[in-house]
Amino acid sequence: MDILETLTSEFNLKRFQVDNTVKLIDDGNTIPFIARYRKELTGSLDDQVLRSLQERLTYLRGLNDKREQVRASIAGAEKLTDEISRQLDAASTLAEIEDIYRPFRPKRRTRATVARERGLEPLAYTLLAQAASEPPLALAREYVNAELEVNTPEEALKGAMDILAEIFSDDANYRAIAREESTRDGVLVSKASDPKKESVYTMYYDFQEPIKKIAGHRVLAINRGETEEFLNVRVETPDERIIARLCQIIVKNNPATEEVIREAAEDSYRRLIAPSMERELRSALTERAEEGALKIFSENLRQLLLQPPIKDKVVLALDPGYRTGCKVAVIDGTGRALDTDVIYATPPQNRIEESKAKLAKFIAKHNVDVIAIGNGTASRETEAFVAGLFAELNRPLAYVIVNEAGASVYSASKLGAEEFPEYDVSLRSAISIGRRLQDPLAELVKIDPKSIGVGQYQHDMNQKRLGETLGGVVEGCVNSVGVNLNTASPSLLSYVAGITSATAKNILAYREQNGAFKSRAELLNVKKLGPKAYEQCAGFLRIPDGANALDNTGVHPESYAVSEKLLKLLGLSLEDVRAKKARGISKMTAKLDATAAELGVGAPTLADIIKELEKPGRDPREDLPPPILRGDVLSIENLYEGMVLSGTVRNITDFGAFVDIGVHQDGLVHISQMSDRYIKHPLEAVRVGEIIKVKVLGVNKNKISLSMKI
Repeated sequence: MDILETLTSEFNLKRFQVDNTVKLIDDGNTIPFIARYRKELTGSLDDQVLRSLQERLTYLRGLNDKREQVRASIAGAEKLTDEISRQLDAASTLAEIEDIYRPFRPKRRTRATVARERGLEPLAYTLLAQAASEPPLALAREYVNAELEVNTPEEALKGAMDILAEIFSDDANYRAIAREESTRDGVLVSKASDPKKESVYTMYYDFQEPIKKIAGHRVLAINRGETEEFLNVRVETPDERIIARLCQIIVKNNPATEEVIREAAEDSYRRLIAPSMERELRSALTERAEEGALKIFSENLRQLLLQPPIKDKVVLALDPGYRTGCKVAVIDGTGRALDTDVIYATPPQNRIEESKAKLAKFIAKHNVDVIAIGNGTASRETEAFVAGLFAELNRPLAYVIVNEAGASVYSASKLGAEEFPEYDVSLRSAISIGRRLQDPLAELVKIDPKSIGVGQYQHDMNQKRLGETLGGVVEGCVNSVGVNLNTASPSLLSYVAGITSATAKNILAYREQNGAFKSRAELLNVKKLGPKAYEQCAGFLRIPDGANALDNTGVHPESYAVSEKLLKLLGLSLEDVRAKKARGISKMTAKLDATAAELGVGAPTLADIIKELEKPGRDPREDLPPPILRGDVLSIENLYEGMVLSGTVRNITDFGAFVDIGVHQDGLVHISQMSDRYIKHPLEAVRVGEIIKVKVLGVNKNKISLSMKI
């Protein structure tokens, strides 16, 4: 298999794009670096395409390795033929290679193994030739042997048929037929283990759907229901048609042997092929469903991480609770904790006035701009308390409901203890809630992506694959935004291209010992950060007050000379960039290709340089709408059919989106209520963090149905 040609075809790319990308990957370059700083070589492929290509490259190389292992194994057994070698070369999936290898794989002891030990293999091959005119039982008489425990012709014939069944089962072509028919017309069926037992899986108590059409979230739900022993699941396949097709190929026109061969073929399918095919189909369904769920999780996570920050605002964060009280933390515009406390503004204590006095004192003392309320236990009561407090304060204030998923994980982690050793676990959680409002990306990178709460069925997926994919998403987001080298936490730094966790700690140690970095080049003084790591990371790190104005842009140090040459050409200087007086560069360089040629640089790189020079220190998240700031509380009892509200998309699944409309319970916009046009997936219509207008369709037992069709 020509891997590069396969990638070119599958990704619909030009050959130079694939050749160069694979070489860059093999040379140890990171995906963010390749996407941002090697556009001429890749044809400006974005990081998501590059990651997909890298994953497929890894799979195809693994496939080739497996192909050669199988070839060597068969050759070692002196059974490799030109035909088998050609079949191996043509195989494009692991399943096809396994099918080819099946007859040669060391087997556990089977009925066919026992029959071979009893000397019945010659009889099996005589029957398989289907040339004898004698009845099979007559042929079998020659193989009766008491010493080998073959006591009757019937026993001999039965053993020979067991061998035939295994031969048919090991045939890659026959398995391909069964796979083709089962995939095309198979049906996934689930039944209740106990129909009287209530569970969340009741809709699957008597369920069936063609496997080629079933949605991924249904597959994962059924799998979980089976694991929890609420469901019995099977795949129904067109068995009679498959057997007929197999017999059409296997059975020759010989009346003497036709019945025996047909019976062996049917036994082969029902006893050997069908069970393994069902396992394979279930596995393929699950894999496809997991990949779909992984894409949704990845996109949700990307959108969540890239939500706009609320910069330079003093935040009072509340982590709600009942018995243990509501934890309070005041955080300044840089994320530093100024004050902490605990109030008891909810049942069972209900110390309302005392709690109001404490918060009012904090608000006045620290000139608080906004209050962040975690959306967990007691959030609704805390929100009502805050709205009541606002009515008594003579100053403009607003609050935001913040998704606190994972805050408790962070607060109890080693990292949380290292960052805030002077605070207990509950207060760290409040600090995390406030800081994730100020800068979602910087705070959420401290939490395992699987704990952030924007996926579906994430606990049922391959955890290694999930972790690797979500890690790639976080890495992509961190590098697309850029990181302040002098304020970033080790968690944030560790996601920068080329920087490992160990290197991130070394950067922090250097910063603590030598003070703030004054230039990117100073990174080369950091322990274990060599030229290759510097090349990968430098362009993604920012120094707002550095000696060189370019250190606060996305311009890579390798392009500093070109940038300065461009500025000189236009009569500008680096100080003009620092003072943000270079905003007209794009108009001054209208003939991009000609200017790029004059400067000796690629047009895509020059276009990126121009963007950075025009807006040094630009945060791409600032172009998005900020979170909804609320001043009054809305309860579920206030909702009525037809009511139109603004809401924030909290999570997206295969079947719809959950939207925070300012009450304690998120509402669901089903996919059918998202648009007047047909959409295949909710991601076509909404994104996590997006603010949308919705109409209330109804409220039933705290389940809120919403529509975007207003």
